[in-house]
Amino acid sequence: MGLEQKAGDLGIVTTSLETVVNWSRSNAMWPLLFGLACCAIEMMGSQSANYDLSRFGMEINRASPRQADLMIVAGRVSRKMAPVVRRLYDQMSDPKWVIAMGDCAACGGVFNNYAIVQGVDEVIPVDVYVAGCPPRPEALIDGIVQLHAKVHRMKLDGSIRQPVRV
Repeated sequence: MGLEQKAGDLGIVTTSLETVVNWSRSNAMWPLLFGLACCAIEMMGSQSANYDLSRFGMEINRASPRQADLMIVAGRVSRKMAPVVRRLYDQMSDPKWVIAMGDCAACGGVFNNYAIVQGVDEVIPVDVYVAGCPPRPEALIDGIVQLHAKVHRMKLDGSIRQPVRV
């Protein structure tokens, strides 16, 4: 006899703590604004009424790293800016996630020279890469949806459960 038969019509919902925590983490991400180049315009456009990031619980972009748990690096990172990116990442609260938005943040883009970091993953760990030069707001939203799926697979100790492939 299962809980459904014993509880009857009381409206009791059973779930695991891990599922509730991951649901709350994914539906209340507060992004840190870190727009460095032209990708930042598209990141700002994703907040507009046409795309509406507030449906994901992201209606407030934080300017302080201590209030944010998602860093969206939009644009190219120079060698002088790399220590600042690392410092802001270290000041963010745990658990924290990073989205590299655009080709410049992912691999340096067309700027293959000594002054530009060839991918922000040289400085901080990246969870999701959003391709494009600059990527459209729809691409950023798709990256956020992929990050949400990754967060839903997390265990409470921070490791990732592998998805079940059918």
